[in-house]
Amino acid sequence: MTYFTGIDVSLRSVSICIVDDRGEVCREAKVDAHVDVIVDWLHAFNPELKSVGFEAGALSQYLTYGLQAAGFEVICLEARRVKNTLDAMRNKTDRNDARGIAQILRTGWYSRVHIKSLHSHRVRALLASRKAILAKCVDLENELRGLLRVFGIRLAPRVGHGSFDAQVRQTFADDEMLSCALVPLLDARTVLYKTYLKLDNAVKALTKADPLCVRLMSIPGVGPVTALTFKSAVDDPARFKSSRTVAAHFGLTPKRYQSGEMDNPGHISRAGDAGALCGGAPAAHAQCAVVVVESLGNAACQDKRPSTCGNRCGSQAGRHPAPHLGGWLRVPMGFTGACCREGLSGAGWSDVPIDRIERDQELGVQV
Repeated sequence: MTYFTGIDVSLRSVSICIVDDRGEVCREAKVDAHVDVIVDWLHAFNPELKSVGFEAGALSQYLTYGLQAAGFEVICLEARRVKNTLDAMRNKTDRNDARGIAQILRTGWYSRVHIKSLHSHRVRALLASRKAILAKCVDLENELRGLLRVFGIRLAPRVGHGSFDAQVRQTFADDEMLSCALVPLLDARTVLYKTYLKLDNAVKALTKADPLCVRLMSIPGVGPVTALTFKSAVDDPARFKSSRTVAAHFGLTPKRYQSGEMDNPGHISRAGDAGALCGGAPAAHAQCAVVVVESLGNAACQDKRPSTCGNRCGSQAGRHPAPHLGGWLRVPMGFTGACCREGLSGAGWSDVPIDRIERDQELGVQV
């Protein structure tokens, strides 16, 4: 007889339910959320039991790797589909949720969730720590700006993290009472900033040692954080049947509602990894805002500032089309030169900085 085991996971305990192929409940209980306890309970029912399932959650990685090490086949279910199914039950309890998960496994109406590798989770933990420390630094800087504004001390709109301490400390050096109140905040911010630098250097070192991240950083707008975030989010590229499904996985494709004669496409679903979406937005902006030229022989390639204003008028007349891009041009991949030396090949476009093109021309390289 075939058995289906559903586990409803909470922080301290789990509810387990085992049903047979007819849907009859064979055994159920509530035990501690420890792998050893769960394995002993399952083996006590039937040593031949080899398959368990639960919905994706905070303990999915811990339970998946622990149960797989014990010889079980682990099925991690997509939480949204499980929630929609369990909503049909009148009473929501941990016991009923475990029964519902077991019935979902029996019917086969579920989507399986990929569990990322432990290395990817370690990378994500490093990125999360870096982001949290930087956020606290910014919070303290904003707090200091607000406290100083009461006394008429207005800092520059943009002050670097490294020079913030020196610029702020000298503004109230003569006020003993104000120094007593603000110096501890500055000292705490300095400690946090030094910790942030250590984590940032660790991220950069990890990126430089990874050939794939180095290749990703050749794309304009992609830095160490974005490259590591994207790689850790993808984890295993083989799990995607096509490169087009990657965009849908990260929630970059529009939703669609179709019923009868109604067919309404919506905005992007944004259902993917939040870190990958936030990290990819600046890179996508840099790609969309690049100055496009037809060829390197165009006169506009030789001069960053165009001679004509086109249809622009008013405050926009005579300005560079994209002054914030640092002089990046889009160059056809068919040209030899800087594009090919970067290891980029194939059809499409590549972004090459103007100063690199000018340097190659001075050295006599044909581009």
